[in-house]
Amino acid sequence: MTFRTLDDLPKDLAGRRILVRVDLNVPMTEGRVTDVTRLEAARSTISELAGRGARVLLLSHFGRPKGRDPDMTLAHIVPALAEVLGQPVGFLADCAGDDIAAETLKLANGSVTVLENTRFHPGEETNDPALVSEMAKLGDFYVNDAFSAAHRAHASTEGLAHVLPAFAGRQMEAELRALQAVLGAPRRPVAAVIGGAKVSTKIAVLEHLVEKVDHLVIGGGMANSFLKAKDLPIGRSLHEPDQVGTARRILAAADAAGCTVHLPFDVVVAREFKAHADHRISNVHHVEPDEMILDLGPHAVEALADLLKTCATLVWNGPLGAFELPPFDTATLALARVAAALTDEGHLVSVAGGGDTVAALHAAGIAERFSLVSTAGGAFLEWMEGRTLPGVAALEKEPEA
Repeated sequence: MTFRTLDDLPKDLAGRRILVRVDLNVPMTEGRVTDVTRLEAARSTISELAGRGARVLLLSHFGRPKGRDPDMTLAHIVPALAEVLGQPVGFLADCAGDDIAAETLKLANGSVTVLENTRFHPGEETNDPALVSEMAKLGDFYVNDAFSAAHRAHASTEGLAHVLPAFAGRQMEAELRALQAVLGAPRRPVAAVIGGAKVSTKIAVLEHLVEKVDHLVIGGGMANSFLKAKDLPIGRSLHEPDQVGTARRILAAADAAGCTVHLPFDVVVAREFKAHADHRISNVHHVEPDEMILDLGPHAVEALADLLKTCATLVWNGPLGAFELPPFDTATLALARVAAALTDEGHLVSVAGGGDTVAALHAAGIAERFSLVSTAGGAFLEWMEGRTLPGVAALEKEPEA
């Protein structure tokens, strides 16, 4: 995969207008940003371009507005972004058209300006060439730094890359290089930890990974469907009866591909699905009919820790247990800390993604110790399924002869 980066832009960008697609779709409560993770992820690209004299114009969607919804204006994000960047941030009330283009020509070199929510235009999500043309009037170059939106072929994520000179921002560059390192041309052995509630949402991921990795660790509620597929008792545990056949098919495919699937052999069970419920550790063969499996047991975690010590590459998506209910976050946090320590020591390249996964790593206090924690949700999953991401494909350049 070859793509232009900020290093391929002119060193001196004074007076040049750069449209930067970032992800400002951040959680808010009562008009205030409650999680600045995505803002911090964009800081490197924004600050570098502003420092090189560019007039930085930020494009992003926010929510799913029905037309011009004042509750979904990106003006609400400006104070939090200014605080993260440590510099003033301006705002323009549209993201396309001659009037806004004229305003961009008046901006100071080194300035940062947020443009209005791209989804206020219906042509954004349909990748309307007319909207792309109007957006393009605002910039001399286009930079995509929103891997989290790269699975969408929208005007601001894909269309602009075909009409302006296009480059990957620093966060996009880091994500693409890390993803190439873990599934493109990885150091082996490769382990994948896949958790979450449902097999049905990750069938394509699992089918793709058994062909790519050496070890597949399955946790969370989806592990229960696999245990059921092996005719083990799971009591009242969350599972998908209609996916048991799928689980058997994936186990057979893994066996044919030489991929070892790791399921827990001891689990933490409880009779109530609530925080701090009475619980016990059980062998997977001895789960009672009225019990629910809510986490991996300590022996399973110890075995997985030993497994990671033999691996060179790890990709992680999804918690191992009912992470939102302590103490059923124990396995996820413990294994994450092992992965972080191995990464610190240089033994492991570790890449994690997905909302629950990111939350778990931050809860463990070790997110910054992974090689990369992706801010993406849907794009990360689609990449793990082996799909082509339109926003990434649009950045690729022909190899030099």
